[in-house]
Amino acid sequence: MRKYEEERYLFENIKERIYPWITQSLREPRALNGKRISEKDTPLIDFVGDLMVLFVIKHGEESYEIIKDNMLPPDCDIEALYHMACQNLVRDVEFVIGNTMYGAFAILADGYHEASSLCFRHIWNVCAEKLKDDLLIMVPAKDTVLFAPASQDTAVEKLMLHAEQVYEAGPDRISRGAFIFTKDGKELLAYDETKH
Repeated sequence: MRKYEEERYLFENIKERIYPWITQSLREPRALNGKRISEKDTPLIDFVGDLMVLFVIKHGEESYEIIKDNMLPPDCDIEALYHMACQNLVRDVEFVIGNTMYGAFAILADGYHEASSLCFRHIWNVCAEKLKDDLLIMVPAKDTVLFAPASQDTAVEKLMLHAEQVYEAGPDRISRGAFIFTKDGKELLAYDETKH
């Protein structure tokens, strides 16, 4: 019996509990099987810059397992899986915007899915419209997403320092890199400091 044929992994049984996780490295300490992830047997989607999306199944209140190829039927469309996982996330997780003390903002969720907020262009579009600016975004850890209006130099500088501290302190590191969401183009791009 193949893994995807087991009762525990039947697509019908897991499809409502699949979520996208943003990652940079092939390690996910918060997942049951996340010590080492191999590109050879794990469905991954290149996302933006050096970030990727992998998929997890929620098994309990705080128990997640990374989906491996052998857990999915051979005809599984990874792009369709991504859209379904994002729909599950929208249905099950509330994303809230909080203020920082230095003029930037943070995305708050449940401690597992903050970084996955990058998947939702509508969040960033609304924020860019309200702030009337491009957004500089940093995702130093799975549970930390920070952003500031790109033209507010002081807030951006403090955000970058804050993000570096979070990155250095945490076991759930994602990226030291910065990203930009363009208000006019409505797209998320890797931030190239030399162009700004």
